[in-house]
Amino acid sequence: MRLHRNLVFTVIDSIRDIFNEGVYADKAVEKALKRDKRWGSRDRKFVAETIYDIVRWKRLYAEIAEVKEPFDRPNLWRLFSVWCVLKGIQLPDWNQIEPTPTRRIKGRFDELSKIRKYKESIPDWIDEIGVSEIGETIWSKEITALNKQADVILRTNTLKTSKEDLQKKLRTENIITEFISGHDDALKLVERANVFRTQAFKDGLFEVQDASSQLVAAYLDVAPGMKVVDTCAGAGGKTLHLASLMENKGQIIAMDIYESKLKKLKIRAKRNGVHNITNRVIESTKPLKKLQGKADRVLIDAPCSGLGVLRRNPDSKWKLQPEFLDAIRETQQEILQEYSKMVKPGGKLVYATCSVLPSENQNQVETFLSSELGKNFTFVKDNKVFAHTSGYDGFYMALLKKD
Repeated sequence: MRLHRNLVFTVIDSIRDIFNEGVYADKAVEKALKRDKRWGSRDRKFVAETIYDIVRWKRLYAEIAEVKEPFDRPNLWRLFSVWCVLKGIQLPDWNQIEPTPTRRIKGRFDELSKIRKYKESIPDWIDEIGVSEIGETIWSKEITALNKQADVILRTNTLKTSKEDLQKKLRTENIITEFISGHDDALKLVERANVFRTQAFKDGLFEVQDASSQLVAAYLDVAPGMKVVDTCAGAGGKTLHLASLMENKGQIIAMDIYESKLKKLKIRAKRNGVHNITNRVIESTKPLKKLQGKADRVLIDAPCSGLGVLRRNPDSKWKLQPEFLDAIRETQQEILQEYSKMVKPGGKLVYATCSVLPSENQNQVETFLSSELGKNFTFVKDNKVFAHTSGYDGFYMALLKKD
């Protein structure tokens, strides 16, 4: 593989922004891919995957290269050199690349690969909490799975097409997909591609959504004509799925504290041909009080650590702090207590997170059920989705019914 200067310099600039300036990796990649319109799909793939690779393995590469944050430019080049050596890519004779001890790099890699926090490139505290909450054996398997590149999964918009017809349509645009067992509306790309450029996407025939995330809306057990509240809707991936399951009938109230996210949902809903969603920004408790005891179904896709989605957000493990985890657990319980009031008698509630930690998941549900308000609810079932067993994101969802 021959390295091209403009591509590599883009990678160096991007990892500098991510590591030193706190830029989110997806935003840095998005900016990088706009740098040169002449780049082909292979160039774009190299830039995106190399950035994510170095972000994912930052701790391991930094330990091998013997560099510390904040990384100056020579140190960023050393990280890149380690990546090249471990990938078996011949280093070019450029001024920025120092003489690189290939044998020592490989030797250090072998040594460090015996220690999980380096092998899996994670902060000590995350490694410790993973072991304490789900045990050494499961955590080792899970963090290995969470370091693998995520597949691109599509969710068919069944308001406009079927999974089979979407597959045929995409094939005409040179995108080959396959079905996923146990996921009714999902298609997995055989090879990565920019699906947002397809006519099928522009026509609103699908959304990009991980297979595990697609389980949540179905777990809520909705039906056409119901009144459903999605309390932490964000940009609306699960909201749109609910609309499909409800056949565009009934009412979905999408709530979030961020108006900017709900504006994105509005655009997506229009493309999807969805017209049964009402957006409400949570600026006070007023919209919550208006809906008390009135919803057939309530979805709480709670804010969380995001430890189940490290495959697609590898930079989050470097941004996450123990204090945030402590605070978010409190927030999760507060949300459960407050938002559950909207469920009417006989109605159902789903509490979900994209975390694999019991302290954010089943422990929160148990705490809620033992509270004064939670005594009005009955636990129906839950689903603990691990990346190492499912092959997709780590997720949790619990179904509760109001008596």
